[in-house]
Amino acid sequence: MTQTKRIASVLAVALLVLASSRSARADEFDHLMVITFSAPVQIPGEVLPAGRYQFSNPDGDRHVVEIRSADGSNRYATLLTIPEERSTATDETVVKFEERSVGSPEAIRAIFYPGETTGVAFLYPTDTK
Repeated sequence: MTQTKRIASVLAVALLVLASSRSARADEFDHLMVITFSAPVQIPGEVLPAGRYQFSNPDGDRHVVEIRSADGSNRYATLLTIPEERSTATDETVVKFEERSVGSPEAIRAIFYPGETTGVAFLYPTDTK
């Protein structure tokens, strides 16, 4: 796959997530966001199947993101994060992805809460080879 097709693929998935998250519910205290993915996505240590998920900062801690099922009954992960900056805030939740090899699910790199320029970036293990 050429680099141009790969970038187009990443942008297409990002736009699908953005479009599906336009109606995402957001709560200001714990930054609760309900996001729907139309394809599997990678998070550190796990792949989430396509579906609807809650992303939140438990207890308002901006350095931790908890990922739960849409109804909140199942916790998939609690992850440490670092701040990620962007130049312009938007009115919607924004999910940024990392490029992955062909055939692998897109990996969530960062999530931005509506109206904010500082988001949270996930920490993935690095290859030590």
